[in-house]
Amino acid sequence: MLAAVQRVKNAEVTIDGKIHSSIGKGLLVLLGIRKGDGEEEVKYISRKLTELRIFSDINDKMNLNVKDADGEIMLISQFTLCADTAKSGNRPSFTEAEIPEKAEFLYEKTKTELAKLCSPGKIKSGVFAAKMDVSLTNSGPVTILIEKKPNE
Repeated sequence: MLAAVQRVKNAEVTIDGKIHSSIGKGLLVLLGIRKGDGEEEVKYISRKLTELRIFSDINDKMNLNVKDADGEIMLISQFTLCADTAKSGNRPSFTEAEIPEKAEFLYEKTKTELAKLCSPGKIKSGVFAAKMDVSLTNSGPVTILIEKKPNE
């Protein structure tokens, strides 16, 4: 499982020209689910996301997590994070991405786990497999990659 995490001032997801969801200060998380990922990866990524200390304290040091900063989390399914670009051609391969049915199940489990670790009202999301437009204002900018491979 891969997560590209951006500390944001705000983020918004639009589907078919209509705002689906939005957050203020918090984390925009693009989540890639790979073959072999399961509940262990869900729990690991969810814990990391809620405990990652990338928000500034009163001394302007990154000491606060999203809960301490009273932030929100926007979770977006992003199978293209699983792209393999190692071959000599220029077209990425997505063979490492989990099949949609299992990926959607794990995506929903991640939303549920995040809601348990934070607060249900603090977790927003896109729609699995929908064509979405995501806009954000990156704060910092701060962008962190988190990865958990099965059996790691």
